[in-house]
Amino acid sequence: MITMRRAQLSFGDGLIAEEVSDLREDWMAHADLVLADEQIIATVYEALAKRHPKSRCRGRRAAPADVVLRVLTLKHIRNWSYEELEREVRANLVYRDFTRVGGGKMPDAKTMGRWGLALGPEVLKQIHERIVKIACDEGVTTGRRMRVDTTVVETNIHHPTDSTLLGDGVRVLTRIMRKITKIAGAVGTKLRDRSRSVKLRLLEIGRVARAKGPINQDKLKHRYRQLLNTTSRVVGQAKRFSEEIAQGVKRSTTVLKQLALEGLRQELDGMRSRVRQVMKQTRARIFRGNTRSEGKLLSLFEPSTEVIRKGKAGKPNEFGKMVKVQEAENQIITDYEVYDRRPYDSDLLLAAIETHQARLGRTPRLVAADAAFYSAKNEAAAKAKGIKRVCIPNRSTKSPERKREQRKRWFRNGQKWRTGCEGRISVIKRRHGLTRCRYKGFTGMNRWVGLGVIADNVVNIGRAMEKETAS
Repeated sequence: MITMRRAQLSFGDGLIAEEVSDLREDWMAHADLVLADEQIIATVYEALAKRHPKSRCRGRRAAPADVVLRVLTLKHIRNWSYEELEREVRANLVYRDFTRVGGGKMPDAKTMGRWGLALGPEVLKQIHERIVKIACDEGVTTGRRMRVDTTVVETNIHHPTDSTLLGDGVRVLTRIMRKITKIAGAVGTKLRDRSRSVKLRLLEIGRVARAKGPINQDKLKHRYRQLLNTTSRVVGQAKRFSEEIAQGVKRSTTVLKQLALEGLRQELDGMRSRVRQVMKQTRARIFRGNTRSEGKLLSLFEPSTEVIRKGKAGKPNEFGKMVKVQEAENQIITDYEVYDRRPYDSDLLLAAIETHQARLGRTPRLVAADAAFYSAKNEAAAKAKGIKRVCIPNRSTKSPERKREQRKRWFRNGQKWRTGCEGRISVIKRRHGLTRCRYKGFTGMNRWVGLGVIADNVVNIGRAMEKETAS
């Protein structure tokens, strides 16, 4: 059974609050008021109530909604894993007080992981919008200025190469077939483990690719041909395993194990189709020189991963998802978006302005962005919306009037303020872990980014309000 808040505080809760009152960080007192908002807690409560039809009234008493919200927020404020979160909150009185765990028992890491799954991307969007509204009501941000930029949040994968992807596929297919054999026994097709052969082929390909001087293409193609042949045999074996489960050749004597067998068959079919795609794109690249195979996979475990090039000298290729971040005053992130397919930056500007108007209730006086967002159409449309100063440089202009415009003091000051967006992206990556997403799938990416943005806003609102109080 879930509740909104703890109904009654214990003696230990009061003792902890008294002991840590002067040990809190400067942002915590005001962030505490933000996270105590009734609408935010009600949103979390409704999300937790959907885990089971009777969650509201039956079962043992679970952690209240406000504890769930604070624990997950603290996790992303500190960029901890669930295991680190459990250990740190158990051992630290300040964190016990901030999360409202108090003198009670700290939930374990697996329980907190289930909370994270319950708060999906839509719920986190609602919480974020409410936090932005609170920032407006408290005067932390007024919406007179807006800046926007994009970045890449990487998925949790190793650097993709054709050989390692084929090796991953063989390893996973063999592991699933081994589980099927353990349940169904030695009936039907016998499992032949080709993992050692594949490992030797991977080592040979690595040695040829790393050899000094020009790469011996004939030798490389020969090794890849051997690897593809072995992988094809493993895929064929997986197909026979799947067919025999469907036909009842491989079956279990108990209902539960039969259900597990059906689940393994679905997992086997899904992985088999991905491995076949990897084989297709490997043949296209190695033997035909085609690097733009349709439906190209960069990971068997994160199939939605894209190759994104942002023009960085140190990291020309990034593997993940494009994320838009837009801000107002006091570094408050007013909107974020994770894109399924990378868009052009110039296509995002007008939608970002409309979102700013909807969230903050006013048209910004100044809009700043980098040159990737520029187009004459965007600039004209922004001015038509009532924006007085559109501070987006046109790097390719040959017009003397445009060059003079971009040298004016207001334009240069606007671009100086815009560079703060680079700093904000650096902070949310370094402090809140948005360098690499640790959750799985596109939904997990949305959850990871949403919680990181919420954590950053909570800290910045707390600091801004503390600064206002001190002054």
